[in-house]
Amino acid sequence: MIIHHQRALSVLGAATLLAVTLTGCSSTAKSSAAANTELTGPATAEELTIALDKDTGPINLFSGASDQLIELVYDKLLSPSPYVDEPQPWLATQVRQIDPGTWEADLRTDVSWQDGVPFTPDDVVFSFAYMHQAPTGRYTHHVNDTPYVERAVKVDADTVRFECRDACPDLARVTLADLPIVAEHIWTDIDAAEAKTIQELPIGTGPYQLTSYSPTEGYTFTANKDYFAGEPTVKTLTMPVITDQSATFTALQSGEIDATTRKLTPELVSQFDNSPNVDTIATQALSFPEIKINYLNEPMDNGDFRKALSNAINKEQMLDVVALGQGRTASSGYPHPDAPFANPDNSTPTDPDASIATFDGLGYTDTDGDGIREIDGEPIILTTYVNSGLPQDVRAAELAKEDLEKVGIGIEIEGMDAATLTERSAKKSYDLLMSTIGAHGVADSDQFVMSHRAGYLWTSGLAWEQWDETYAKWLKQTTHNGRLAVLQDLQTIQNEAPTTIPLYYPEEHWAVSQNYGGWVESPGYGIMQKWSFLPADVVTAAHSGNAQAIVELTDTAPAAEVTEPPASEEHQH
Repeated sequence: MIIHHQRALSVLGAATLLAVTLTGCSSTAKSSAAANTELTGPATAEELTIALDKDTGPINLFSGASDQLIELVYDKLLSPSPYVDEPQPWLATQVRQIDPGTWEADLRTDVSWQDGVPFTPDDVVFSFAYMHQAPTGRYTHHVNDTPYVERAVKVDADTVRFECRDACPDLARVTLADLPIVAEHIWTDIDAAEAKTIQELPIGTGPYQLTSYSPTEGYTFTANKDYFAGEPTVKTLTMPVITDQSATFTALQSGEIDATTRKLTPELVSQFDNSPNVDTIATQALSFPEIKINYLNEPMDNGDFRKALSNAINKEQMLDVVALGQGRTASSGYPHPDAPFANPDNSTPTDPDASIATFDGLGYTDTDGDGIREIDGEPIILTTYVNSGLPQDVRAAELAKEDLEKVGIGIEIEGMDAATLTERSAKKSYDLLMSTIGAHGVADSDQFVMSHRAGYLWTSGLAWEQWDETYAKWLKQTTHNGRLAVLQDLQTIQNEAPTTIPLYYPEEHWAVSQNYGGWVESPGYGIMQKWSFLPADVVTAAHSGNAQAIVELTDTAPAAEVTEPPASEEHQH
């Protein structure tokens, strides 16, 4: 059957029109300051200067460059991402499910790599094989764990078949909409074990070619005039790296830059809304700040204890005080409620009375009257680690400390630099840790499962009976609807014993110069991505859900033989 949208795409006020000029605010987001209702700039530009907040090297997709930069250079089989209900044709013209574990994709025949070499099925076959060999990274789990694609096979001059070890009913919706395709003639002589170290400028099929890069001068992207989807609307993108937030926004106000990958902090929104020199845009983020709970350590290894921590956090106050009301209360837990697979019944209320009752029931009481509960006579004092350079995170940590101390849990806050915080997170050397999880973590259905296997939300091999039993049931499903139903049960299990506490679902605010007015939102990517630089009709078609791109088995499909895939140690946000 042909799968149609189950939820309308939220794209700045209209499901079929993406132009930012229609509205400045997402219809689903609460905002305390109205953004400009129209962009004043032209639809094309010779050059834009967009400040990056950090240097990630020469766009090596195996070494941590952002999705937004990678997709300026590389393309995927379907578009725009796994963060919409039904991705649309891109490098593939159609994909179809042959049986529970097999898909085929028909490919475009009018695409060339940026060096002029024709794009062929061999590149797709090579890309999937290379992902099996490459070091664990952002994209590899979509091939080597969730799901496990045993092989990609060239069928004919424009068709590739994908054979999964187990049923893979969502291969098209997730893997084929997420995995960048690389050029066989570029990568075939590069040892996969060395993939992360490659420093040469990349060659893709995408709308822009990275024509210069240096750690000091930043990036220059030149439009691919022969791009199969249409010539980009901006000829040159110059991207200097400005690591200081204050300097970035000063440069924007003065006209030295046209835009930045930095979102406005809540405190700056009103200031930029009232600026005559810039336009502002509000989008709904597919991300949120969180308090990560170390489920490996006592007493956080107890699911009831973790739920009590969540109940104690005043989520309404978090939104109002930290985000200044710009967003939504995190009362729907994990994942983001706008994710295509989110269970609409997810619930994580603020309930300190329930928190107190749970701690009492666990026998954690305050025997000496100092306000802090004890375990075997020892006070329960948890350390919260936070990036001291992020004032919003520090304020959120302070509010959480007040909330938890009201129910008898002692909290100590320790600030540190971003690199040290990242190291602690990776090594799980913390009790609680302030972080932010992006769209890949909270809006990608396969990553939601993978996050429970790779150490972020849980660790494969560590017993969680209810989750393990339900995961086995999920793995046996042969259709999208079957997987979706079980996936929603898995969300209920996660939110009843949370290993992370979403604090609020933020609204994103962006400031841009009036030199360009073609900015559009793509769910999960904000506005600083390739869709802001492509022809409007192309953007609309890619996000519309109207094309019949995915032909899928009916719910009566026979069951596939199911085996337990090996867990990867990967987790990328």
